[in-house]
Amino acid sequence: MESYVLNNIEIGERIRKTRTSMGMSREAFSEIINISNIFLGQIERGERSLSITTLASISSATGVSTDYILFGTPNNNSTMSKIVNILEKSSDNMKDYVYKILITSFSFFKVNENKNKK
Repeated sequence: MESYVLNNIEIGERIRKTRTSMGMSREAFSEIINISNIFLGQIERGERSLSITTLASISSATGVSTDYILFGTPNNNSTMSKIVNILEKSSDNMKDYVYKILITSFSFFKVNENKNKK
């Protein structure tokens, strides 16, 4: 059986990269995943390890797979996969809310796209 050694610095870098790609501050992201801003900073710098609960919270909040966070495995980390991963863990009310946002955004984008073509 293959043995894995987790590299906290690389894990932290992947978490930071994911957070920043979402345009989130460390403070806002730490609130969402229910840990302190200081602890998140320590994780992102590789100074501390994260618990399974924190790993699950990060995966749930971002839609990024735990394999990617821990090992850098790129599978299932396309934008569509991230959206599906988040929605699968969401309530029906949240899914309806996100759907309404998408429909509104799509309509807005199409109207403005047509205006820009003229």
